[in-house]
Amino acid sequence: MAASVRNMALTVTQRLWISHEVASLARRISTVGACLRAENRTPGERTGIVESSEEYRFVERLIPPTCIPTPHKYDGSAPSGWTPPSEVPPALPYMIRRSRMHNVPVYSDIKHGNQKSTLLRKVEGDIWALNKDVKEYLQQLTGKELPTQVNEVTGTIRIKGQFDKEIKEWLVKKGF
Repeated sequence: MAASVRNMALTVTQRLWISHEVASLARRISTVGACLRAENRTPGERTGIVESSEEYRFVERLIPPTCIPTPHKYDGSAPSGWTPPSEVPPALPYMIRRSRMHNVPVYSDIKHGNQKSTLLRKVEGDIWALNKDVKEYLQQLTGKELPTQVNEVTGTIRIKGQFDKEIKEWLVKKGF
């Protein structure tokens, strides 16, 4: 047994050494190639790259924006169906922040192929009060009490079943 472990250790060590040598050789070849290309060029000779500021506008459209713009102000919902948050946050012991794309952070989740759940994220404040309100709303909606899982550390609530659309509408009506 000890001999086979020792042989395996030697094989692994040899393979690591070989891969290190190959990587080292590849680095040396790439730097030599760059030096040869630089030495073959005369100082006044141009490279194949031409800088054009007038064609750069075509490139600028492809570069993603560095920050997400603030959404437009709408009375009611936008043509896409998106609804802005209310100007004044609701006077509740909890707060739900919008996602970075300004959407309500409610998501549907499927585990193991058939376990459907709804995930409510970005909860700040009294998460247990929100859990109680969500349970009451869903009990009125479905007629039965649904199990929930509260994670205070990550600020998320997981609800058994797919109720993402209903909870999103309910939160928008509340002013989030």
